[in-house]
Amino acid sequence: MPGSVAETAAKLASKRKRPENGDQSKKRRKSGGGEEDTELHIAKLESEILESKKHYNNLATLINLSEKLDENITTALAAAEALCRSFIRLLAQGNLVKKRDASEKDATVTTWLRERLAEYQAALCSMLHREESAIRALILAMALLKAEAQHLDDRDEWTFPRSFFLGIVAAVIQSPVDHLRDEFMEKFVDQYDDIRYYTLQGIKEFLDDQDQASDDQVRDIVFDLLLEIEDVPGSSEDIDEFYIDPPTKKKHPLYSLSQHKKQAQGAWLSLMQLGLSKQQRKKVLEVMATSIAPWFTKPELLMDFLTDCYNAGGSVSLLALSGVFYLIQERNLDYPLFYTKLYSLLDADMLHSKYRSRFFRLLDTFLGSSHLPAVLVASFIKRFSRLALNAPPSAIVAIVPWFYNIFKKHPLCTFMMHRVPRTQEERDLLEKEGLSDPFLSDEQDPMETRAIDSCIWEIVQLQSHYHPNVATIAKIVSEQFTKQSYGLEDFLDHSYGSLLEAEMSKEVKKPPVVEFMIPKKIFSRADPTADEKDNLLASLWDFSS
Repeated sequence: MPGSVAETAAKLASKRKRPENGDQSKKRRKSGGGEEDTELHIAKLESEILESKKHYNNLATLINLSEKLDENITTALAAAEALCRSFIRLLAQGNLVKKRDASEKDATVTTWLRERLAEYQAALCSMLHREESAIRALILAMALLKAEAQHLDDRDEWTFPRSFFLGIVAAVIQSPVDHLRDEFMEKFVDQYDDIRYYTLQGIKEFLDDQDQASDDQVRDIVFDLLLEIEDVPGSSEDIDEFYIDPPTKKKHPLYSLSQHKKQAQGAWLSLMQLGLSKQQRKKVLEVMATSIAPWFTKPELLMDFLTDCYNAGGSVSLLALSGVFYLIQERNLDYPLFYTKLYSLLDADMLHSKYRSRFFRLLDTFLGSSHLPAVLVASFIKRFSRLALNAPPSAIVAIVPWFYNIFKKHPLCTFMMHRVPRTQEERDLLEKEGLSDPFLSDEQDPMETRAIDSCIWEIVQLQSHYHPNVATIAKIVSEQFTKQSYGLEDFLDHSYGSLLEAEMSKEVKKPPVVEFMIPKKIFSRADPTADEKDNLLASLWDFSS
């Protein structure tokens, strides 16, 4: 559990130790002493605030100093720290709490103090936008947040300073200081369940403001922040780390896992509804099944987003595959044309895509069920066979082992590897004219391609491929299927360079025999008296004239 507010104030005070060496102090004053005098002035203003209410106006002076970041950043930070200590003490003393039996004068003072507190909070949020002050301002803001939560309300009910915290979240998102977000996530969001809860809530409210969320760069920042919040609690019992003293009522939303998920769900939906760019959609889809869907209490709310992405075509469709299949499998999403759409994604661009390995892994899952019609599976096999003729070697070395595994899972398709004419009429036609491939390559419905009546002659052609690795692996479809299956992961991440490197690093068991003869004469004819033959060049052309 975090330390008390008093300990936080003590830590802040320890950062401002002035040199005890008198000579050193004198030297500084002799050499100018402006900064030292300012620090002494700030310390004097702070001590007077604690001595008497008549010095409360010092708060306004310190706030004015803290806002002058452009003039003197050191002075502004010193004033901000002094204000933090002062307000924490005033909050602990109850001076900012509106008491029911207070006189009109005291009520006026309390209202004035609250207004100065709001001004100071705004100044801290402004400091979060500056490289020199961002981290220290974040520490001060979070310390003040804790004190405000504990002391600003005289009711017994647990409260959280949402207004101030939403300002902090907005400033962290919009700040140009990248490491500020890292600090905020690492030290607070990742550590405390209540901070994570209200951060998700703050992100949603920030995104709902169209003026703030209209910038693409801001959306990228929000996406990165949401992506870092990936550790979904296993149950409500795992929600036990709080930055602020937790509420006593166990029925509070902070103790509910479903409420935490609801906040994350709202933040993600707000981001997706902003009309993301193609690159932003790709980022979201890449982590959909692992980092986003687990946060949703109702994953079916992702249905519209995923189906739109799946229907978009190209690489976006490839990335949407896992999310759509997750909804079909886990949430009974009705997508009757799933395999038709999947079949349409098989094109030459897919085999050259950087998401090719991801697609093969998913396809292995989608076609793994033994309940799928053999006609459907045969269409995928035949389409891949045709694409393999013009595919890069790195794709072919993944296609052939995938064929092997699919044939093992769907034995009814195995005769596509060796189809022989059954009738005398077919034999006669084969001898005279040959046979045409019945596969309908332009058919969009995988149930109507007639691939089951075809064969994978394309793979036989690859057995004489120029790349030795491809030629070797293509021969497995012509051998006995004695292996149970191939580990697809061993073939997915190859590139042309890796295949070439593997070929070059092979040990040569038997060096090739090289025999050649160096001719004695190249441009002139050989001596007829000698037992020599004319060089080919000299026998074809006469260079004597």
